[in-house]
Amino acid sequence: MKNIKIAPSILAADAANLGEELKKIEVGGADYVHVDVMDGHFVPNMGFSPDITKMLRKHSNLVFDVHLMISEPMKYIETFVKAGADIVTFHHEAVENPAKVIDYIHSLGVKAGVSVKPGTDVAVVEPYLEKLDLLLIMTVEPGFGGQSYIEAMNDKIKKARTMIDALGKDIDLEVDGGVTAKNIGMPAGSGANVMVAGSAVFKAEDIPAVIAEMRAAAK
Repeated sequence: MKNIKIAPSILAADAANLGEELKKIEVGGADYVHVDVMDGHFVPNMGFSPDITKMLRKHSNLVFDVHLMISEPMKYIETFVKAGADIVTFHHEAVENPAKVIDYIHSLGVKAGVSVKPGTDVAVVEPYLEKLDLLLIMTVEPGFGGQSYIEAMNDKIKKARTMIDALGKDIDLEVDGGVTAKNIGMPAGSGANVMVAGSAVFKAEDIPAVIAEMRAAAK
């Protein structure tokens, strides 16, 4: 099993103090910051813009894990890369030719990820899995923070891990949605190694303690 990485979702942070919130998670031991980008069309909510992402980049040395929950990702990928994204993840359901999108992301010099919604069979990514740096399994319906982890996704995570291991490639397996210190053992035990957590981290009174607890509980 690869080292566990904790990726707090900035969507759950105090929007009036994002710079300070970023510093808290960096000092607190986070590995990535997960930046949710939403267009109000692919998902029923609005998220972070390239301009805000660019401003956030100035406040942190963390890996910027940008998750595009939008209908036409190709239009905005370069803008987010220029804004400071280190990883760009798009949704399989949002594009006709995922392999082409992955190649485009790589051509811009950053890592490429793909995400699947809870209702999408992870087998759909198999034809282009070898191109990926990251595979993201949504463990809630995308769009809003604070939802409960869907335990039925554990089987999908296991299937994804089996697919990745069969390739023998260094591909991160990320989960996003409802992850807490109490349940992080489920996705970790199923094979995930990157854990997105929003409310569980940013709403905590002691962020370093929560991140340490999550990391310990995932081993």
